[in-house]
Amino acid sequence: MTILSASPALARALEERNYHDATPVQEAVLESGAAERDLLVSAQTGSGKTVAYGLALAATLLGDAETLPPGAEPLALVVAPTRELALQVQREIEWLYQYAGARVMSCVGGMEPRRERRELAAGAHIVIGTPGRLRDHLERGALDVTKLKAVVLDEADEMLDLGFREDLEFILESTPKERRTLLFSATMPKAIATLARRYQREAMRIEVAGGESGHADIEYRAIRVAPNEIESVVVNLLRVAEAPSALVFCNTREAVRHLHATLQERGFSAVLLSGELSQNERNHALQALRDGRARVCIATDVAARGIDLPSLALVIHAELPHDAEILQHRSGRTGRAGRKGVSALLVPNSRKRRAEQLLAGAGVQVAWSGPPTAEEICTLDQERLLQDPLLTGDGNEDDLVMARALLAERSAEDIASALVRVYRSRLPLPEDVQDPGFGRDRAAPEAGKRAPRETRDSPRARGVAGGGVWFRLDIGRKKNADPKWLLPMICRRGKITKQDIGAIRIFERETTFEVSAAAAGQFAKNVRRPDGDPILIEPVGAAPAPGQTAHAEPRRQHSSGERPLRAENAAGKKRKAR
Repeated sequence: MTILSASPALARALEERNYHDATPVQEAVLESGAAERDLLVSAQTGSGKTVAYGLALAATLLGDAETLPPGAEPLALVVAPTRELALQVQREIEWLYQYAGARVMSCVGGMEPRRERRELAAGAHIVIGTPGRLRDHLERGALDVTKLKAVVLDEADEMLDLGFREDLEFILESTPKERRTLLFSATMPKAIATLARRYQREAMRIEVAGGESGHADIEYRAIRVAPNEIESVVVNLLRVAEAPSALVFCNTREAVRHLHATLQERGFSAVLLSGELSQNERNHALQALRDGRARVCIATDVAARGIDLPSLALVIHAELPHDAEILQHRSGRTGRAGRKGVSALLVPNSRKRRAEQLLAGAGVQVAWSGPPTAEEICTLDQERLLQDPLLTGDGNEDDLVMARALLAERSAEDIASALVRVYRSRLPLPEDVQDPGFGRDRAAPEAGKRAPRETRDSPRARGVAGGGVWFRLDIGRKKNADPKWLLPMICRRGKITKQDIGAIRIFERETTFEVSAAAAGQFAKNVRRPDGDPILIEPVGAAPAPGQTAHAEPRRQHSSGERPLRAENAAGKKRKAR
């Protein structure tokens, strides 16, 4: 169906924006059976639903007329969960109805309420707002809904999640009973069904194909990461993608602040969104993303609700979401309006099973891989330099004069080297990261199926027996060496996980430990880097003699596959007991 079959005034606005083919949700609301009916629509964020209900309202508001009469009492009310979404909807509806002569205004928190009351008194055809502010205007008598023909609840599930049920019910009870009610929601929990039964009349149920299985334009990736390398992997993902804008999710405000500081230190133009920001700070952050002054936004789930970034091409889950529904909400910020997007989950080994459950619950297929390496990024940088405007742009006569002067004084190789340095100076340095190796070549389980449990015979349960490389620490029992603090220190220094460490043997003046062969090479490079820790780590080349193991027990296998450390000196205990 062509989207231009809408009202002539709306069709003109659509033509100017190069809208020709309707998205599935737009096509569904334009069907003849949906005309003038209450609608209960399940559609993912980014599916074109704002234009969809704008089109659906046209017949109700305009009838056979091409333009609306002068603005007086509102004819339509759109309720959205957040200020950002309400203002985004206002922008969409304004351009869609510009040739219909519609006056569109917003009533949202964080704005001057007296100015809004003056605008309402001056007359408006369509009012868009957040539940709390709309209720406030209704209670004060500033918002007259007696002539209202339609109400739209946008992202109704989020409004209920945010605790706006009472406000929504107050608004709906205040509006005329004969109004038309359009309810749009990404998910359809029982609370939404109850709201629909109570306030809609024989609503037509529309479920957009693919709504249950994620957005078709989003590519999901699961990235294996070492727990202490999550921030470094975020850096490398941002460097590989070079997306116009990217959104990184964390689960707490503290994690958002820490990652934001880390990315800024690395040279990224980044902003943060969390619940502690004032509305003015939030506005500045979002404006920086929209005008290109910032490329990366780090946010919590609540803080990111309702934001829309048309150029968003990458979503990174630095911490896994709490459930499959949140995974879809996060990922739905990208892959909009026919554009492609990537949703990347960073998965430590301890969270692998949880990640598989989330992906299965969301019904999405995912490709598992290790993180992008520094070498891969350097190769990409070389390819991108050859396409950079520095080289491909046309130079003027002044540029050519300077170029000839440089060639007269310096070799072509010197000049090319300087160009490379200039290019690299604009880019954050990639990080040295490793692939922990779990889950290689494994796809996520099909929707509805549980991921298999680790068995006692799996590689993880067997540890690194027979295939490890031995290293030495210059600290032993004389200096209170204990696996409880040695293991985290070894993992931090070598940037590996505890699954890569086999036996640990503590002697009088030194400790030896085993590292898996796959991780040993990178581990050896990492521990050579100075980090202020006085403990020396060096390879020993072979395992200690079997006769020496009386000083300490190697780590024993646990039935779950984990290997808790036990390094006890029986003789020492007896001496203490005496």
